[in-house]
Amino acid sequence: MTPLDATRTDDARYLALKARDARFDGSFFTGVTSTGIYCRPVCSVKTPKRENCRFFSHAAQAESAGFRPCLRCRPELAPNSIAWSIQDASYILAHQAARLLDEPEPWSDATPSVEQLAARLGVSDRHVRRIFEAQFGVSPVQYLQTRRLLTAKQLLADTDLAVTQVALISGFGSVRRFNAAFLAHYKLNPTQLRRAGAAPAGHGISVRLGYRPPYDVDAMIGFFGKRQLGAIEFVATSQDYPRAGRTFCIESGGRAHAGWLVAEFDSAHHQVILRVSDSLRDVLPQVIRRVRAAFDLDADPLAINSALNTRFPQGDGLRVPGTLDGYELAVRAVLGQQITVAAARTLGTRLVEKFGAPIATPFPELTRLFPAPAILAQASGDALGQLGIVRQRQAAIVAIAQAVAEKRLQLHGGADVGATIAALKELPGIGDWTAQYIAMRALRWPDAFPAGDVALQKALGVLEPKNPLRAAREAEAASTAWKPWRSYAVIRAWATLPEPAKKPVTTKKIAPSADHTRATA
Repeated sequence: MTPLDATRTDDARYLALKARDARFDGSFFTGVTSTGIYCRPVCSVKTPKRENCRFFSHAAQAESAGFRPCLRCRPELAPNSIAWSIQDASYILAHQAARLLDEPEPWSDATPSVEQLAARLGVSDRHVRRIFEAQFGVSPVQYLQTRRLLTAKQLLADTDLAVTQVALISGFGSVRRFNAAFLAHYKLNPTQLRRAGAAPAGHGISVRLGYRPPYDVDAMIGFFGKRQLGAIEFVATSQDYPRAGRTFCIESGGRAHAGWLVAEFDSAHHQVILRVSDSLRDVLPQVIRRVRAAFDLDADPLAINSALNTRFPQGDGLRVPGTLDGYELAVRAVLGQQITVAAARTLGTRLVEKFGAPIATPFPELTRLFPAPAILAQASGDALGQLGIVRQRQAAIVAIAQAVAEKRLQLHGGADVGATIAALKELPGIGDWTAQYIAMRALRWPDAFPAGDVALQKALGVLEPKNPLRAAREAEAASTAWKPWRSYAVIRAWATLPEPAKKPVTTKKIAPSADHTRATA
């Protein structure tokens, strides 16, 4: 029995609770009947008696049973529980529904209803309710309500945002409805959750984001560090608090919100300290969600290791690097086709300098935004060619920008994976490798697998330069044992390759090298 299987019994969960084992943080919650409070497994309070404990797989279940969130361990800081299956259709559908409820982007700033959710999944609303309640023990509405309340709780505790603003950006239609929900669930007035120490307006906003160990911080920071583009991002390595910062623009409610953010790892507490500019206050929940995806903070190492450790035991703690902006990732993926990491970084920096809008930040490294879709959609071939971008890449970049600007292409965690991959492959210059890479990092699909990747084939020992199709088939066949976590298998396979020898930077098209697949941002 694996550690993951073991925690499915209440007695095993109690042992994890006693040990305050951070590996299970967010995997379950404990309701204490003597206090009416529910906690994370890592809570520092005195361990309750076994007979006073009730265990829940989700915070929504605990709240539905009448328990209130602990003010010390703060359940809203726990990483989300993401489970995938390739066997049971109802199980898959229920978790797809939960994933869509967790993602704000698919709903175009509207409040999702069960009817809309059912339409997205292609089933009846009655079926959605039935399979959702069978899987999670709560209705979709209760699940969404808990997500909103915990989001509001974090914003009230960590920021100085006005209660009215917290209510609206957390998804409540009115302050009256927000106050009523808070009182009904938590028996508290929202202002009672204010904590001392929140930075005042003008100094940025700081929040904490939890993750489950093990987490290879050096590998994640190193990945982004090698691919950082000048003027829009920086990476600072530190033994104690490595961090990454960048400019960022997000569209919400028909408005573009531009600003900056800095993410700093606090490994001792298994947290990321996120600092966000005041200009992003109105979209803070969306920013938090995207940062969690960019650093893969919701991954469950126990579930992944159970599938991959036999073949890739050295990859414990590796995560799949994501992105804050799927459109940006797609453009950078095209720039990185069949060239080295350094060459892709050079082209990306030139693109930012030429087309990126200026922005004022307190960091000298951050002076521009990544070019907006509407800007690159109008870029001429001559302008892109002057940057060293070959004609085929020019067409792909413009096509991606146009599709995103016209909202024909959605590149975020709530998008339909199969349909999006098919739409990407219809664009000029986008093949299966690029589409799978975008699915892995922008769509957050844990089972993406670019079978034609030269570096991956080399790592798996199936590389055949004279017969790439057969090599791809052999890689695909080998990967079946790693479903549904093949994206993580790809990252672990790449990590087994030696660092390539340094070469002069070139922007000319060259033959695929062992590292060409990792040339993107």
